[in-house]
Amino acid sequence: MTVLDFFLLVVAGFFTGLIGFVTGMASIVSYPALLAVGFTPVSANVTNTVAMVAVGVGATANSGRELLDRGATLVRWAVLSAIGGLLGALALLVAPAEAFEIIVLFLVVIASVALLVQPLVRRHVGELKAPWIVPVGVLLIGVYGGYFGAGAGVIYLSLMLLCTSESVWSASVLKSFLLGIANLVAAIGFAMFGPVHWGAALGLALGAFVGGWCGPPVVKVIPPNVLRVTVGVLGLGLAVYLAR
Repeated sequence: MTVLDFFLLVVAGFFTGLIGFVTGMASIVSYPALLAVGFTPVSANVTNTVAMVAVGVGATANSGRELLDRGATLVRWAVLSAIGGLLGALALLVAPAEAFEIIVLFLVVIASVALLVQPLVRRHVGELKAPWIVPVGVLLIGVYGGYFGAGAGVIYLSLMLLCTSESVWSASVLKSFLLGIANLVAAIGFAMFGPVHWGAALGLALGAFVGGWCGPPVVKVIPPNVLRVTVGVLGLGLAVYLAR
């Protein structure tokens, strides 16, 4: 990897962190960037997962107060996300690469449509308050986050906005924190057993930390409905990309 490649990855990391916090689609920037500088898909995937820990760290460092009052609930969700990240990492290391492709495509489509119609759903059925939905959702999204993660934030936002009373802002903070936990656990596994390129991971992580730090104030000034619709539309675009 050349010095120019490293610089390009730092720049890609910044936009990855910013876009990841705002829209929940960090890997749609960072993963193609790693492929563009010559990494194989598996090496790009594990290197990307290691680097994406920095998005959660940067975003949480600039919005930690949002998390302080959640107590035991946040701890339970963090544990479930960590378990999911571990399972996702194991799946990537031992399962066929095509194992989740079709499932992920449908999940992203469903989550994106759910975001677009969320006010209509809330108006007719209210919040979906079944107490098991959110914990199970956090676990499963953690699995996908540890496995690959493109679109995981979209799925998470959809889960929180449909099943809880969280605002777009607070759901964005929770999404970054919990997916950061899943990425961290998966990254530890990949560091031990996966083909991580540490120079590339460092370049992406440096940019992603700054981008994640800049994410919370950006989300605060975007009208919630504009953000919700934008993420939903981009999610459908991501689904088209994944389908191709």
